[in-house]
Amino acid sequence: MTLHLIKLCVGCDAIEDLREWVAERALIAVAAGLQPQSSHVTRMAPKRAEELLDGGSLYWIIKGQVAARQMLLDIKTFTGGDGISRCELILGPEVIETSPVPRRPFQGWRYLEPDAAPRDLGASGANLEDMPDDLKRELVELGLL
Repeated sequence: MTLHLIKLCVGCDAIEDLREWVAERALIAVAAGLQPQSSHVTRMAPKRAEELLDGGSLYWIIKGQVAARQMLLDIKTFTGGDGISRCELILGPEVIETSPVPRRPFQGWRYLEPDAAPRDLGASGANLEDMPDDLKRELVELGLL
């Protein structure tokens, strides 16, 4: 069964910030002869990796709302130069915008069950990518999006 992760996107004020970061990482990977993907390093490794890699995504919380997701391609564990074990989440190159859903801040990441995951905005049939993030948040609060 598919399972997802959810995490705060620290340092991003909008989805465009995340897209720029992902594009930059993809260019660096391509320049090094690798696949155009990004990664995120975290301290703890998920114990349910098999479920996550069965079509799961990493959902990003931006400015207090779930706003986007990236496909999880692989999960690698490694030990850093400081002797501390870490986990690298290998993410797909596409940032998929989701319906904005309010979420309180937390540290680290959490599992996200598929039925609790917000739907992709493109799935609604409407092209909302050009709509400002503030307007999307307001429409969600009013129950219109």
